[in-house]
Amino acid sequence: QHILRLAEICRKLEMEEEKVLPFYPSLLAEGEQRDAQRVLEETPMEPLAQAMQDYVGLERFWQRFNKAKLEEQALERERAALGQRNGHLRELLRQYLVGISVSQEALGQPNPL
Repeated sequence: QHILRLAEICRKLEMEEEKVLPFYPSLLAEGEQRDAQRVLEETPMEPLAQAMQDYVGLERFWQRFNKAKLEEQALERERAALGQRNGHLRELLRQYLVGISVSQEALGQPNPL
């Protein structure tokens, strides 16, 4: 009962476009989709299948959760790449500033001026 209630709450919190559009397009052919739907509508006979029937309502939640985790990983990779680029640009800027500054130390070393 708690699981079904949680699934109902999750459904209420979905945005309107998420309710209308399918979460992931199916890669199954039309006949395969009908077969899959028929199997889902049948009453399961095995104890494990009967227990899993209680969790069918959470399928959309787990799809959204997994999508969010994938997006989080992609953003983390992008952040790391941007951090490396930032470090490289800072080093180039530092070299440029050293090259244009005039000091005894700078005059004693080779520089772009």
